[in-house]
Amino acid sequence: MSLAPLPLPLDLETKAVLKKAARAHQALAELKGVVASIPNQAILVNTLSLQEAKDSSAIENIVTTHDDLYQSDVAAHRFVTLAAKEVHNYAAALREGFDKVKSTGLITLNDILEIQARIEENRAGLRKLPGTTLKNDATGQVVYTPPQHPDEIVALMGNLERFLNEPDLCDWDPLVRMAMVHHQFESIHPFYDGNGRTGRILNILYLVQQDLLGSPVLYLSRFINQNKADYYRLLQHPRDTGAWEPWLLFMLEGIEQTAHQTTELVVGMKDLMMSTKHRLRDERPKIYSQDLINNLFRHPYTKIEFLMSELMVHRNTAAKYLEELVRIGILAKHKIGKDNYYLNTGLYELLLGVGVRKIEVPE
Repeated sequence: MSLAPLPLPLDLETKAVLKKAARAHQALAELKGVVASIPNQAILVNTLSLQEAKDSSAIENIVTTHDDLYQSDVAAHRFVTLAAKEVHNYAAALREGFDKVKSTGLITLNDILEIQARIEENRAGLRKLPGTTLKNDATGQVVYTPPQHPDEIVALMGNLERFLNEPDLCDWDPLVRMAMVHHQFESIHPFYDGNGRTGRILNILYLVQQDLLGSPVLYLSRFINQNKADYYRLLQHPRDTGAWEPWLLFMLEGIEQTAHQTTELVVGMKDLMMSTKHRLRDERPKIYSQDLINNLFRHPYTKIEFLMSELMVHRNTAAKYLEELVRIGILAKHKIGKDNYYLNTGLYELLLGVGVRKIEVPE
């Protein structure tokens, strides 16, 4: 059966869907407002995009630890593990995609190709060879066969590009549209690899494009990972039955829940930044600077080289600053191999503490 282009000639917005969409919009608006109150949003984008990258990659069984992530040095292209490198590639693709959307207001096919190429570090492009099927990991049974002919894939991706950028094509709520875009993209399965991660970046970029998010900080991948079995089952459900409400309610619940959690995290980060700023200004006024505070929150694990680069100070000065911060308990020093790392304990615990609720989805 061929995949239908968007928009589908269906009334998807049931009473339950509209009610859930309203709650999700309210949660997103709260998150957007809290993020806007942070003076240096680049810190949030840098730190939280890495969290999103870690959770999204885990869905594809690319598993790494916070320690491996933060001990990797992107600028020097030194990564603790291959998995950490893949997560950093994802985070970079997300940030580059965000910059593009903020600049142009569009999400083009070329943008999507660039995101996938950044994630996979290749330029294989759209699938051209037949034979791709999606199988049940446990049984090996074919669950779904995406479009096979390259012309059909190109046509469907062209249609998706139009749907992303031409709001007049239908009057669905933007969050309903996002859920449908995600389902359509994963159903087209346009790439040989990286479809899931590219599709989840597309979710965030669409929320930014629609001005529902000001920065790419929504933790949707953690929700999907926590409810992975239901996510894959509900992706397949409309293909088998034509019923869309369970899929839409699942995605809207994910947006609402993770918007609330991310709001709590951003408020926690903001409070911790302020208390760290006051402590540093009161207890070590000679080394206090906003650039130093920014460094401590951009890098949960910081090190001498990061301070040298970002504060434009000599090595001895950077080392002195970090040791002073250890003395007053703001940082904890860890020696790993030949390198000293300085852990922002409060921030690290905040990032570890973000959790999601397992939801009950009817069979």
